[in-house]
Amino acid sequence: MSMLSRVAENVYWMARYIERAENTARLINVNTNLILDLPRSANVGWYPLLEITGCDDLFAEKYDNPEEKSVLRFMITELANPGSIVGSLQNARENARTIRDIIPRETWERINDIYLYAKKHAQSGIARKHRYDYLQSVILGAQTITGQLAGTMIHDEGYDFLRMGRNLERADMTTRIIDVRSGDLLESEHESLTPYENIQWMSVLKSLTGYQMYRRTIQVRVRRPEVLKFLFQERKFPRAFYHTICEVEICLKNLPRSRDIIKQLKELEQMVLDADPAILKQDELHAFIDTLQVRLMHVHRAITDVYFRGI
Repeated sequence: MSMLSRVAENVYWMARYIERAENTARLINVNTNLILDLPRSANVGWYPLLEITGCDDLFAEKYDNPEEKSVLRFMITELANPGSIVGSLQNARENARTIRDIIPRETWERINDIYLYAKKHAQSGIARKHRYDYLQSVILGAQTITGQLAGTMIHDEGYDFLRMGRNLERADMTTRIIDVRSGDLLESEHESLTPYENIQWMSVLKSLTGYQMYRRTIQVRVRRPEVLKFLFQERKFPRAFYHTICEVEICLKNLPRSRDIIKQLKELEQMVLDADPAILKQDELHAFIDTLQVRLMHVHRAITDVYFRGI
């Protein structure tokens, strides 16, 4: 492999941070709409976003109350939060800066522009009036970068590391969204919310921009069993878990010393396909997702050890 490990690592993390910023913007957007769509008795609130991103403990160190403005400030501007929009874009920009000879100049400029925009206008994302426009600008900016890289970057080993980073980040976020969103609304004590189950699962799909593709692929009303099957096992939807790990495997096949990592991925792929998430009770689904996330972390560490640390 001719690419230096440092460069490969920068490309990998640049992609992860861009994807993370986009995912965080999507989450905030969907949660804003979900709160408006559900009755107050649903008590959705903003705390679930902290759980989804795994930053609830870090938030508690800095804020007393998970009310709307505190959570949004933490998820948009807090640099100590590795999942915040501005923090993620700052890290993406720093990684991109060191590899400007690897990525197209236009992409570097776009990453720089979106970071500066997100930082300058962060208050717009916290205030309700301009929140949608701010978040959409971040999402479209991230998608533009992804498209530029796909259309103008040489599809060599560097691009393989970029795709691996993006897809592992997507896989992680997909499992987190399913885990928290499938359990935070329809607990047994909230029987009165059953009519809103459709809205709940639509919000899960919309968090992953999967609502229209679900309707096109599944062609039945939005229900828990079909949504879980679609988001875990659909090979053709880019944000479905199975699709993301298959993409990582394809990239690894182009790289040396990848046999052991590919073996891990194949075992993970088979585990997902053999599962029937639709019949799992909530605690069983949570345990299943925990196992997937542990496996993802093993894959990430293996990639780091083999390609970035040279172990």
